[in-house]
Amino acid sequence: MAQAEALITTLKKALKNSGLTYADVARHLGMSEANVKRLFSSKRFTIERLEDICQLMNMELSDLFHLHEETRTQITQLTLEQEKTLVQDIKLLLVAVSVRNRLTFDDMIKNYELSETELVRCLAALDKLKIIDLLPQNRFKLLIDDNFRWHPNGPIERFFETQIQGQFLKSSFCGEMEQRLFLFGLLGESSTQLLIKRMQAFAQEFTDLYHQDNDLPLEKRHTIGLMLAMRPWNAEVFTPLTKSDSKIYINNAKKKYK
Repeated sequence: MAQAEALITTLKKALKNSGLTYADVARHLGMSEANVKRLFSSKRFTIERLEDICQLMNMELSDLFHLHEETRTQITQLTLEQEKTLVQDIKLLLVAVSVRNRLTFDDMIKNYELSETELVRCLAALDKLKIIDLLPQNRFKLLIDDNFRWHPNGPIERFFETQIQGQFLKSSFCGEMEQRLFLFGLLGESSTQLLIKRMQAFAQEFTDLYHQDNDLPLEKRHTIGLMLAMRPWNAEVFTPLTKSDSKIYINNAKKKYK
């Protein structure tokens, strides 16, 4: 029963990634939306019904089972030693990011200064780190979960802060597909917590769109950097003009929300 429930969860994710709703499923099956919702709630599907819904997504039933199998083996976090191994080898880190973005072996050979021998070495190292399963003919299966996260203040995050963050922010953000929004104001704790939840929901939407676009040709995709940041903050330039009691409040706030 647990496996059946997990399969239906995979089906729901696949529908969402395809931009389809219960209403779309209802029209395709000739049912009411209420009955479709009850069907998903009860998690009682016949094979024929699963095949019908897969057909709506232009998928085979085997594709659904394959997606389900992927979710069973995926990891949500590397060990600190695994992260350290990645940042110590820039080529390995590049390949790790590339497989995360669903680039194929041929894509990486075409786009990066990597020989086939170097790329095979990197893929073998990622296989040893349990980030991918290396398959015949240089194919691979990614073992990273949708909710994958780096260790807070771990080797990867420190690498990001020292090597990437400054470069990313060194822009006027006025070019095509660029945007920057900085807001500054006084908020209460409940409003702050609400914004944090909405930022997390937005991050999930980014992940959903990322998976939705995985099947697009590489030339139709762009490497997009998105930074969501919020914290109790005071411009250092104002510090000399701030009363001591306010400084204490700011410091306590930093400790609380850090």
